[in-house]
Parts: sequence; C-alpha cells; structure tokens
Amino acid sequence: MKLADEIRIAAPRDRVWAALNDIEVLKASIPGCEELTKDSDTQLSAVVQAKIGPVKAKFKGSVTLSDLNPPESYRISGEGKGGAAGFAKGSAAVTLTDDGEATLLTYTVEAKVGGKLAQLGGRLIDGFARKLTDEFFNRFQLAVEGPAESETDSDGEGDSGDDTKKGWLKRLIS
Repeated sequence: MKLADEIRIAAPRDRVWAALNDIEVLKASIPGCEELTKDSDTQLSAVVQAKIGPVKAKFKGSVTLSDLNPPESYRISGEGKGGAAGFAKGSAAVTLTDDGEATLLTYTVEAKVGGKLAQLGGRLIDGFARKLTDEFFNRFQLAVEGPAESETDSDGEGDSGDDTKKGWLKRLIS
C-alpha cells in the first residue's frame, strides 16, 4: 500500500528538520507510541499499541533513519512484530522545501502487514494506514508550530494563568 501527500508547516525548514530528528516530538506524534528510545543517531527502538479492526496488538520493533540529506530529506523506516497479530513494516520518504516563511513537507508512505492483520482485508488496512499517517503528520505539525495565536500573548509568551494552560474541555468543566 502506498500513500503520498504534503503538508504546509508554519515554521522554517531548519526547525522542521530538527523536529523530525527529535525523539520526544516523534514519540508524541506516533499514535499509540508507548516507548521510543534512541539506540544511535540513525536507529530507534519503539513499542506501539495499535487496534486495527478487531485485532489489538502491541508492536515492538525498530525505526531506522536513512538517506539523510539535512535539512532537506530522509527516509524513516520501521518494522514491528505484534506477536500472534502478525507484523507491520513501513517507510516514509520525507522531503522538506521552503515555502516562504513556512515549510512544505512532502511524504510518500509504503506499508505492509502480515499474519492475522493481513487477513483483515485491504480496505480495512488501507483505511487504518491512511488514518495513522494523517494522525502522525497532524500531531507533528501541531508540535512544530506550537500553540495557536489565541493561546499566546502579543509578546509570544503564554499567559501564566491556569485557565489558559488548560484545554478547552477542562475549562468547560472546571
């Protein structure tokens, strides 16, 4: 299965590149990520919990960064085993280009599954992969761009009041 898209991030390319290589940003961006540890500059270990249709599994695996061309592009590849649920493999080729004061992040994702997961059917797997990819890049965009303008003062610093630090739902029920 292949997916390709692009997303405009309101941040300079150097900042987006740094975030793509920041383990905390990646961990927060990967849906269901329970652990992400850096084994070397190009190798990470991960534990991700995922539910695809009726199959729920904890995948343990590795993530590799390759084809590094800072601050323009790289390939991020992962492989995980989910026990009886099967396995998942995937990679994303990521390219960054300047777009005025923002950055255009273009990606092409390829994914494969095996075991019980492969028995679920192509439509379910494709839909899940698309949802997971969209969720990752949306979370990544939010992490890089920071809080919305309405949550910051005119000097760019957040208000020190407790209410502005709470999410809208917490403010609603507080």
